[in-house]
Amino acid sequence: MVVLTVLGFSSGLPLPLSSGTLQAYLSVSGVDLEIIGIFTLVGLPYTLKFLWAPLLDRFSIPLLSRRRGWILLTQVVLFFLILSFSFFNPKEEIGIIGIISFFLAFFSASQDIVVDAFRTDSLKASELGIGASIFVMGYRIAMLVSGAIALIMADRLGWKSTYLFLAFLMLLSIAGTLAGDEEPISIKRKDGFKEWVLVPVSELIKKEKFLLILMFVILYKLGDAYLGAMTVPFLIKGVGFTPTEVGTMNKLIGLLCTIAGAFLGGIIMVRLSLYDALFYFGCLQMVSNLAFIFLSLYGKSYLLLVLCVIFENVSGGMGTSAFMAYVMSLCTKKYSATQFAILSSLSAFGRILISPTSGFVASYFGWTPFFIISSLLAVPGIALILKIKRHFQEGEANRPLLR
Repeated sequence: MVVLTVLGFSSGLPLPLSSGTLQAYLSVSGVDLEIIGIFTLVGLPYTLKFLWAPLLDRFSIPLLSRRRGWILLTQVVLFFLILSFSFFNPKEEIGIIGIISFFLAFFSASQDIVVDAFRTDSLKASELGIGASIFVMGYRIAMLVSGAIALIMADRLGWKSTYLFLAFLMLLSIAGTLAGDEEPISIKRKDGFKEWVLVPVSELIKKEKFLLILMFVILYKLGDAYLGAMTVPFLIKGVGFTPTEVGTMNKLIGLLCTIAGAFLGGIIMVRLSLYDALFYFGCLQMVSNLAFIFLSLYGKSYLLLVLCVIFENVSGGMGTSAFMAYVMSLCTKKYSATQFAILSSLSAFGRILISPTSGFVASYFGWTPFFIISSLLAVPGIALILKIKRHFQEGEANRPLLR
């Protein structure tokens, strides 16, 4: 669990450096808004990582072991990429910054592939819940460090010192890789495209009630994601909070609450079945969306804001832990990198498809109906849990994870 915490931190650290923190760095450096908008494309590897995941399943490098060798390689490359930010000026060398940012996202997504596989391979069925929550906790702490804390450091110490510090943290994360352990898996050298691309996909397709499972993976976090797309605009434009207030209360407190929710979810899942955890945590996610209705009706209230942020992020963290545990339970050890990458990409598909409509819905119907609609979007995912209940293996998944 200590190793998973460190690896979670290592996975979460680079993400803001190719998104929010990068945008702040470019903005402060005087880069044009049009170019900053184009820089959102550097995050494409996170969505397309399933394309090269079979290669990380099939091949290994002569370092440590099958999974940890790849993890170590990506961590070393990420260290140099983060470090390189401190040597260039975005205003004058924007092309180089763009190349660094893209490769940072690529190797970060690659690290995610192999760390997800390592976690899936290493955890026993009884450890899925707590293992997922511990990983999410480390992941979110890292996002807090490379997001909010990095911006504060940059404001006080400058961007060069900030990137040097973040690179040093990535270097320290290698300790988690070195301390890990994994069971060796025999790989036939003659195995090719069919074995490492078609077989992992066919194994997923052959699962009982696959179509229901597929729809569940896409829909379970949909309501939560739909709310998230409009939370900041609602708080600033709809209620009248300042960006500083939103940054402190929604982003900072929200991230801490997500960490707490993930940890709490793991503790509760020690005594709940995986099915019960998905169902009850999903219901909490759905109800938490409705909490914002009170804020939209009452108006600006710091107390209501804090209560809404705590409720929504704690329940979201709990749901994420349960969902991650379920996705891990669907993967086969031999093909876990490919299968987890496919399932995690599918989970983002619904969010990418429907989230762009959130602004139109809020503008046309108003904020209160929007929160009701976002809550209703969680209903199909919860209903599918009832449909696929029989899919869960009798015994392990329908009893508490630790007995």
